[in-house]
Amino acid sequence: MKKWNVVIVLGAAQFVMVLDGTVMNVSISTVVSDLDTSVTAMQAAITFYTLTMAAFMLLGAKLGDVWGRRRAFVIGSCVYAAGSLITALSPSVGFLFLGWSIIEGLGAVLVIPAIAALVADNYRGAARVTAFAVIGAVSGAAVAAGPLIGGAVTTYSSWRFVFVAEVVIMLGVVVCARIITDSTARQRIRIDIVSVLLSSAGLVLIVFGMLQSKTWGWVVPLYTPEIAGVPVAPLGVSLTTWYIALGAALIALFIGWQRRLIRLGRPSLMQPDLLSITTLRSGLSVLGAQYAVTAGLFFMVPVYLQMTLGFDALETGLKIFPLSVSLILFSIVGTALSRRWSPRRIVRVGQSILVLSAVLLLGSVTEDLRGGLFAVGMFLAGSALGLLASQLGNVNMSSVSEKDTSEAGGLQGVFQNLGSSLGTALIGSLLIGALSTSFASGVAVSDLPSDVRETVSAATDRGVTVVPAADVAGIGEAAGLSDEDSSELADIYRESQLSSLRVSFVGLILISLLSILFSRGIPAHVSMRRRDGADAAAKP
Repeated sequence: MKKWNVVIVLGAAQFVMVLDGTVMNVSISTVVSDLDTSVTAMQAAITFYTLTMAAFMLLGAKLGDVWGRRRAFVIGSCVYAAGSLITALSPSVGFLFLGWSIIEGLGAVLVIPAIAALVADNYRGAARVTAFAVIGAVSGAAVAAGPLIGGAVTTYSSWRFVFVAEVVIMLGVVVCARIITDSTARQRIRIDIVSVLLSSAGLVLIVFGMLQSKTWGWVVPLYTPEIAGVPVAPLGVSLTTWYIALGAALIALFIGWQRRLIRLGRPSLMQPDLLSITTLRSGLSVLGAQYAVTAGLFFMVPVYLQMTLGFDALETGLKIFPLSVSLILFSIVGTALSRRWSPRRIVRVGQSILVLSAVLLLGSVTEDLRGGLFAVGMFLAGSALGLLASQLGNVNMSSVSEKDTSEAGGLQGVFQNLGSSLGTALIGSLLIGALSTSFASGVAVSDLPSDVRETVSAATDRGVTVVPAADVAGIGEAAGLSDEDSSELADIYRESQLSSLRVSFVGLILISLLSILFSRGIPAHVSMRRRDGADAAAKP
C-alpha cells in the first residue's frame, strides 16, 4: 500500500485542480446574484482561470526543473490555497477574478506539470502505467463530481464553502508531500523572460479575441469599440480577427525564438522538437479537443438549465448526473481495456461515441430538455470522455525520454487548459452571439408594435445580456410595455435561448469531428514503453 500513497497525494491535488474547472459552472446563477454581476463576466472568469494556466504552464514546468519538482509542487499548492481563500471571501466579481482566475491559476501552473513529472519519478514499468491511469481517472472523477459537489453545496449552503474545502485539501497535500520522491537533479538555468512574454501574450490574445467575438463579430464588425470617438476596426475587419491573427503571429515568433535560443546554446522555455514527436503531438491535440468539448458542454448546458428553465444548482448537477456516472465508469473501463486494446483503438472508439453523443444532444434540444434522449446523450458523452481520459496521460508522458518528462507535463497542462479556455470562450461566444442574433431577428419579425421593436433593437445593438427567461416579462413591464407585449417578448427570448443552444451543440459536433483527425498518431500497439534512442516515436 505504501507505494500507492504517493499517487494518492498527487491525485488529491489533481482532483482539486480539475474540480475548479467544473464546480463553478452549476453555480453560475447563484454567483451572478450574490456578486451582482453577469453571465458574461462569469464566462470571462471561467475562461481566464484555465487561460492563466495555459499561458504560464511552460514557465511552471521550467520552474519545477530549477527549484526541484517537489518544491515547485509544494509552493504551487500553497499559492493555490491562498487563491482559494481569497475566492471564498470574495465580496465582488473583481476579487473572485483575482483569487480564482489569477492566483489559483498561477498556483496550478506549478502543481500540474509537477504531478506528471513526479508520477514518472516515483513509478516504473506497469506501475507507472497504472499510476498515470489513476491520475486520468481522478481527473475524470473531478470533472464528473464537480457539478454534483457544486450543486449540493451551493443549494444547501454556499458556493464559497467549496473553496474553503479546497484550502483544507491543499494544506493536507502540502503536509503529506514529504513522502514523494524527487529523484531528478535540479537544473541551473536562467529563464528567458522574452519567451514567457511571447507565449503568454500570444495565447491570451487568441483566447480573448474568441471571447469577444460575441460582441465584436468574427470578421465583419458587429459592435466596434471606439477610442477618442474613433471606431477601431482596421481595414473594416473586426478586432476579433486581428487579435487572433496577432496572437498566432506571437506564437509563431515564440517557436522561432525557442529554436534560436537552442542554436545559441542558451536555455529555452520549450523544446520545439518535442512537437515533432508524432505520438506526443497527436496525444496533446486530442487532449486539447477533449477539454474544449468538456468545457463547452459544462458551460452551455448549465447556463440554459439555470437561465431558461430556472433550475437551481443542485437540479443542474442532477441533470448532468448521467455524464458524471459514465465518465467515472468508463475511465475504469478504458484502463482495463488497455491490456487488450491499443491506445489508438480506445481513443477512436471514444471519439466516435463523442460525435454520436453530440448529435443525440442536438436532437434532444426541446424547451424543457426532459426527454430521455438528453440523458442518453449525456451518458454517452461521459463514456467517451472517460475512455479518452484513461489513455491520453500515459500516451503523452510515455512518448518522451526521462529528462523531458517535466516539459511534457507542462505541454500537457498547456493543451489541457488551452482547450478548456477555447471551449468556454468559443462555445460561450457562440451561445451568447446566437442568442443576440436570434432575439434581434425574432423581435424584428414579431407582431410587437413598431415603436417597441425599435426600442428593443436600440437596446440590444451591442448584444443581449443572458438573464433568466422568467424575468423578461417583468423587465418589459418595467420598461412600460403592456402585459401582452411583455409576454410576447418573453416568448421570443425563450425561443432565442433554445435556438442558441442548438447552435452551440453544432459547434461541439464540429470540434468532436475535428479531433478524430488528430488521433492518427496515437500508438496502435498495446504496450507502450518510454521513448529513448531505440524506441523513438516516429517523426513525420
